[in-house]
Amino acid sequence: MRKVARLGLPTKTQKALDKKQQETNRRRAEDSLQVDAFWKNARNTLYIGKVLSTLKNMAGDRERCMYCSDSHGTDIEHFWPKAAYPEQMFCWPNLLLCCTECGRFKGERFPMENAQPLLIDPTAENPWNFLDFDPATGNVTARFDVAANDWSRRGNETVKALQLDRREAMTEGYKRTFRRLAKVIVDSTPAPNEQRLALQLTEADDHGLLGWCFSEIGKRTPPFNNFSAQHPAIWDSLAQRFS
Repeated sequence: MRKVARLGLPTKTQKALDKKQQETNRRRAEDSLQVDAFWKNARNTLYIGKVLSTLKNMAGDRERCMYCSDSHGTDIEHFWPKAAYPEQMFCWPNLLLCCTECGRFKGERFPMENAQPLLIDPTAENPWNFLDFDPATGNVTARFDVAANDWSRRGNETVKALQLDRREAMTEGYKRTFRRLAKVIVDSTPAPNEQRLALQLTEADDHGLLGWCFSEIGKRTPPFNNFSAQHPAIWDSLAQRFS
């Protein structure tokens, strides 16, 4: 999972979304809203097509799912599920790009605590603040929260909802990406050029692992530990770039 920068929508598209949300709210107040049918009709419009193309642009050249960062993102996902939260159905910050498998696993699951979501929104926060990675298995797991002396609740709930620690094909992809990143670091260690290294790392990172590799946890993991010890200034600069 990677941090995804949310782009702005074209003005006409944003206005169309706002208008549709107003209609949603009106129908809901009148008790005439049929959520699935209403979304299905809107889904075939040109402005929702523009929403999808913007999400794909946000997801990068390979249009990866914003949850697993492994599979191809195929459709629009409502972070706050539309059935339970129709007031968010056409809100741009609530729309993500999702693969079929993540969409099926998440479904209507949306655990809350103190009226706040426990699932991670990759467009609003850095997932690696709550998640950890095991290079040996390729599993994405919850991060240990030192302050709370417990595993991250949000990390746990996200891993559980999306089954990030039980998807063999996904873990193989994460392991391959880690090996590529490690090779780039090893090859550059004797005399690294920061700008070239940053480009090579970015091109090798299919799964958003740079946020983990350049975290305090990744800093203790070979070969990143050797690089950080030998080139602390470059490490600090890259850590800031990839955080």
